[in-house]
Parts: sequence; structure tokens; C-alpha cells
Amino acid sequence: MDDLTTHARYKEARRHARNVRGWYVHALVYVFVIGGLLVLNLLQNPGRLWVGWSAFGWGIGLLAHGLSVFAGRTFLGTEWEEQKIREYLEKRA
Repeated sequence: MDDLTTHARYKEARRHARNVRGWYVHALVYVFVIGGLLVLNLLQNPGRLWVGWSAFGWGIGLLAHGLSVFAGRTFLGTEWEEQKIREYLEKRA
């Protein structure tokens, strides 16, 4: 492998590592904030658990972030797009 290829692969690996770290930070913030909201909910209004709505809504965002990082190119990403283009072109041939 030449230096240019090695450098490009390193940059891609570094970008991926940063994306993974970003997701872990996102997940950690989610746990602490939802945990805090749960405590607040139980102290202020224990008969009605409204915190579930916050956890659900934010959880959808966290899931989408995780899919973009960990499933990346396979989940509606570059590889998926290229596959769909090939399928379309084969049908039209």
C-alpha cells in the first residue's frame, strides 16, 4: 500500500472513531438527563410518569444516531444507494 492510500485509510478510521465517540457521548448524556428527569418526575408527580415521553422521543434520535454510526454505509448509506442504483439499471436494461 502506498502512503496516499494509507493516509486516506487513516483519515477514514479517525473519522469513524470520532463518530463512535460522539455516539457514546450522546448516549451518556441521554442516560444522565433522562435519569435526572426520572428523579424529578418521581419527586414532583409520582403518579404520572411523563418522563417516558422524553425518553422515547430522545431515544428515537439516539437510535438514528447509532444507526448512522454503526450501520453507516449499509443502512441506507453509500452501499445501499449503490445497490439500489444497480438494481434500477438492471431493470431498465
